[in-house]
Amino acid sequence: MRLKIALLLALCLTGCAASPATAPAPPTPHNDNLGEDRDAAAAVLVGSAFQSMQRLSQAPPAEQAEILSAARASFERTPQGGVQLRYALLLAAPSHPGRDLPLAQTLLRQLAAQPETLVPIERAVASIELAQIDRELNLKADNDRMQLDAQRADRERVAATQRRLQAETDENARLRKQVEDAQAKLDAIANIERNLTDRKTPGEGRPQ
Repeated sequence: MRLKIALLLALCLTGCAASPATAPAPPTPHNDNLGEDRDAAAAVLVGSAFQSMQRLSQAPPAEQAEILSAARASFERTPQGGVQLRYALLLAAPSHPGRDLPLAQTLLRQLAAQPETLVPIERAVASIELAQIDRELNLKADNDRMQLDAQRADRERVAATQRRLQAETDENARLRKQVEDAQAKLDAIANIERNLTDRKTPGEGRPQ
């Protein structure tokens, strides 16, 4: 999607640059010229932002930090409009350690609430990027929730297994105690019988 937008921007800019040489347009009011100039400048800035996003995703860590730091400094100086959009786009770019989707989402939502700060092409880019970020964060939230549910289910299964093992251990101990008590009683009875037998044996050996 970003590549398509960049190609469209390039085609638009090429057409704007080529048209005066082939068929000069009649003069237009000054205000219209200002609007066209602003649109063209915004298109160039958006195209530059896309190039920076690609470079940010592929550059070495030191260059990544430098690109993001420069964008953050520009945003801190001018926290609005196209500068804010560029910073949000870089924060949302994949494959770099400074990626911060929640912050990018916040910045883009602020821009969506103030559409007058952007030209149409910037509003379109902000809307597309915000929709992608919302979708990615929602998927991540669903995945995190499923992982937590799975972990909770695992903990509950482990706890249930441990309770069963403890119950079986307690039951085995109880049965062992019963066996030991029964054996002790049998031993006591056997001792009594031996004592009785020992008492009878000397009398049986005396002459009549």
